[in-house]
Amino acid sequence: MRVVLQRVNHAQVTVDGEIVGKIGRGLLLLVAIAPTDTDGELDWLVRKCLDLRLFPQPDNPEGKWDCSVTDIQGEILAVSQFTLYGDCRKGRRPSFSGSAPPQQAETIYNRFVEKLKGSGVPVETGKFGANMQVQLENDGPVTLLLEREAGA
Repeated sequence: MRVVLQRVNHAQVTVDGEIVGKIGRGLLLLVAIAPTDTDGELDWLVRKCLDLRLFPQPDNPEGKWDCSVTDIQGEILAVSQFTLYGDCRKGRRPSFSGSAPPQQAETIYNRFVEKLKGSGVPVETGKFGANMQVQLENDGPVTLLLEREAGA
């Protein structure tokens, strides 16, 4: 499982001209599922997204990152993105064979979202499998790649 995590001042995702998910300060998560992913990878990444200290104290905006998205009462926008498993090593067209099949990926992605929501953090989403437009204002910029492979 792979997650590109971005600290944002605000973000939104649009499908067919309609905003389907919108957040203020918090995290934008671009989420990709591998065919070997289990609850172990899922649980690890949920905890990591919720617990990473990526935000400074509110009274010291230029200080150390001491707060998680939960601590700042932030929000999360989770967007499925199978292209994170794109392999461009051969040829001119990426291979997506490292991505889980759509039905499996949607099931695991939905569990990921439900576990995030279970934390009490407000969570918005895109629309699985749709052509989406994502707009964001990256804060920092802060962008991290989180990855957890089966058995790790």
